[in-house]
Amino acid sequence: MVKTRLKLDFWTVTTLVIALFFALFLIYPLLSLFISGFRDSATGAFTFDNFIRFFDKKYYYQGLINSFSITSCVTVLAVLIGAPLAYVMSAYKVKGKNLLEILIIISMLSPPFIGAYSWILLGGRSGFVTRWTESLLGIEMPSIYGFGGILLVLTLKLFPFIYLFVSGALKKVDASLIEAAESLGCSPLKKMFTVIFPLITPTVLAGSLLVFMNAIADFGTPMLIGEGFNVMPVMIYSEFISEVGGRANFSAAMAVIMVLITAVLFLGQRYASNKKSFTMSSLKPLKPSRLKGIRGVIIHAAVYLLVLLAVIPQITVIYTSFLATKGSRFLSSFSLESYRTVFGSLMQAISNTYLLGLEAIVIIILLGIFIAYLSTRKKNALTSFIDTITIFPYILPGSVLGITLLLAFNDKPLLLTGTVLILIIAFVIRRLPYTLRSSAAILYQISPSMEEASVSLGCPPVRSFFKVTAVMMMPGVLAGAILSWITVINELSASIILYTGSTKTMSVAIYAEVIRSSYGTAAAISSVLTVTTVISLLIFFKLTGSKEVSV
Repeated sequence: MVKTRLKLDFWTVTTLVIALFFALFLIYPLLSLFISGFRDSATGAFTFDNFIRFFDKKYYYQGLINSFSITSCVTVLAVLIGAPLAYVMSAYKVKGKNLLEILIIISMLSPPFIGAYSWILLGGRSGFVTRWTESLLGIEMPSIYGFGGILLVLTLKLFPFIYLFVSGALKKVDASLIEAAESLGCSPLKKMFTVIFPLITPTVLAGSLLVFMNAIADFGTPMLIGEGFNVMPVMIYSEFISEVGGRANFSAAMAVIMVLITAVLFLGQRYASNKKSFTMSSLKPLKPSRLKGIRGVIIHAAVYLLVLLAVIPQITVIYTSFLATKGSRFLSSFSLESYRTVFGSLMQAISNTYLLGLEAIVIIILLGIFIAYLSTRKKNALTSFIDTITIFPYILPGSVLGITLLLAFNDKPLLLTGTVLILIIAFVIRRLPYTLRSSAAILYQISPSMEEASVSLGCPPVRSFFKVTAVMMMPGVLAGAILSWITVINELSASIILYTGSTKTMSVAIYAEVIRSSYGTAAAISSVLTVTTVISLLIFFKLTGSKEVSV
């Protein structure tokens, strides 16, 4: 009988360690969540009562309906705004295009709850725009709270995802196809629906899924401006906080429902995209034409207005951060008092954000390099499994991830609740895909012969990897790491559940200050976070040598 022995070389050990990491911090917490959802809070016995309770009471299942209604509307509007904008920016020479694209990316990478807070300052009951229209024009502004406000904030935040996806797809469209349609007498509108739209449909589906997942998982926006319009992330958080003294089984059951629904939608989108996917080589890319006459004026005005609306949250928080305050009111004079408060009493939140973010990014970079290499150069059943489970963060809302980690690590021997480590784990699990994707993308461009040549010259395989392949991967790895960093420092959904007084981050501090109606302080710390995001984005552009972000 032949016995097969496992060869414990460097890559085998690395694969096992990474597999153990995901088994412990992703698979085990998810299993704990599912088990907790089926347990009785009092006895711990197996039961369906938590799920029956959810679907039996309108208050709860209405939250699920609300989530789908707002998310579906946001997705449709994001496509209707983002896709035409991408076409206009690709097909025509729009003045200031480079600056406009940077502003669009900045609006996308800032947290949506800053958008919600900014629109409260502008269109709330005592907002600047509300007061101005009532006093000067005698017009009562529509309420920014509830369904309409959430729709506005999330649409302006998420349409850039569609814009970036479609812009990338349009660069691969062969202009000869469009010219052929025109030569056959196809009108501009018919050309759009019969030629261009079918070509970019898989890309639109992929972008729509990303918009949908971000919208349905968002916690900060509906929490700040929902005012009774309950959605699932807010309800899960509220139920968890109310039950956290005992067994939070009902909130776990709600989280299970949300995970299952998002998983089904994700798999459905993947199936639809694969059915419609195809490869095309752009032998003759689209050449932007010059805009002339009244048509050009209208298109430029529409593009500028749209971009202005997208970046108005950042403009608002930076401007108001320099205003003097009296209680929750802003005064007409300027002051640095809000910044003095931030760099005094809230300095720990700023330092926590940078320190925890940097610690998470170091782990993300290491995991990104190793997983990308294993999944492309060392393919086997285990590395394929690791590559597959890294997709899970796409379908796992931040609030749900926070609850799964608390349920899994709230008892000995692995008691992590309230520690710095549990926040770092949440950041790594949730934001790894950005770095992993860019690492794998650049690795496909590096020929294995480079590493093989090093080995043939006497350098050991592992040393060859670190001296040759890893060094050549660095530009792509660091580009993805910066995107991971930007999303880590803006993370709220998981942080709001996992933080303690000593581990509060900037995003949590902003949320807390808004809840307290301390708008000046909230504006100042939001400005610090916004400036950090912009600087990180500029570093990304410098490293990649482009003005584009791949999502």
